[in-house]
Amino acid sequence: MSKYSITFANTDQVALVPRGTRVVEAAEKVGANMVFGCRENDCGDCMIDVLQGAENLSPPSTLEISLLKQKFAKPSNRLACQAMIWGDVTVKPA
Repeated sequence: MSKYSITFANTDQVALVPRGTRVVEAAEKVGANMVFGCRENDCGDCMIDVLQGAENLSPPSTLEISLLKQKFAKPSNRLACQAMIWGDVTVKPA
């Protein structure tokens, strides 16, 4: 199975993960310093800014698009709990 790298620009940590791994799972794997509000009932706290490789993430679902609009997200923002890695990508907390 192919593995892809996700770089967390805020900490310079890199995780190698199989296709389909959610960004949140990769962050937990390397202990990246990211906030995940879903554990605190604050959906949207896991918003990330995709610096490189946006085309290597799964397309956002209708629900994710709706929440990003509610949070006034930039076009480069995604939710770490929803975005699946399909290739090399670089992100940081938004």
